[in-house]
Amino acid sequence: MSEKDVKQEEEQAVSPEKAATAEKKAAPEKKAAPEKAEKAEKAAAPEKKAAPEKKAAPEKAEKAEKAEAAEKEATPEQVAISEAQAVMAEGDDPVKAADATKKKGRGKSIPAGIAFVRSTFNNTLVSITDARGGVIAWSSAGKAGFKGSRKSTAFAATMVAQDAARQAMAKGMSEVEVRIQGAGAGRESAVRAIQAVGIQVTLIKDCTPIPHNGCRPRQRRRV
Repeated sequence: MSEKDVKQEEEQAVSPEKAATAEKKAAPEKKAAPEKAEKAEKAAAPEKKAAPEKKAAPEKAEKAEKAEAAEKEATPEQVAISEAQAVMAEGDDPVKAADATKKKGRGKSIPAGIAFVRSTFNNTLVSITDARGGVIAWSSAGKAGFKGSRKSTAFAATMVAQDAARQAMAKGMSEVEVRIQGAGAGRESAVRAIQAVGIQVTLIKDCTPIPHNGCRPRQRRRV
């Protein structure tokens, strides 16, 4: 055999060894892909586990149900205490306190109150309030349908007082204190009408202001 033939055989024997080493080097590169996939799956897994935050909704629903149940179980005494606390929170301002009682007392019965009768020479006005001064019912001669000179009559005062008293009775009022102001013709008629409707009058007080030579009267008319 010549030297060329020997070299060719040696090269052929070496070439399979080179192919095997090349395959071994390429093999780890292929394994790297599954490792990356596993790492990506592990990274995604904690994000999926973070979902239990959605459980907060049932907790809110439970709290709302408990609050509703507590409101239903509240006794009238507890309701009265809560209203008193709300009035105290408004402060010492009587206007705010009266507004608070007006808003809260719309749907409740008020057994006692005050009837203000203002009787002038041209009209008669009746306002019925609660103990704090919140107006519950009111009426006037114009509201009752009287016009002109008929507004100042005693009959008009009777109809006005009956209208206001019926409104107050519809809200549970059974007794009132009457406070009269003015020197009109409907003073006595209004008080009698309130009694005739069925409301008990516990007190009648005249609050007409009387001047002690205070303001100078206007000049008399010359005829």
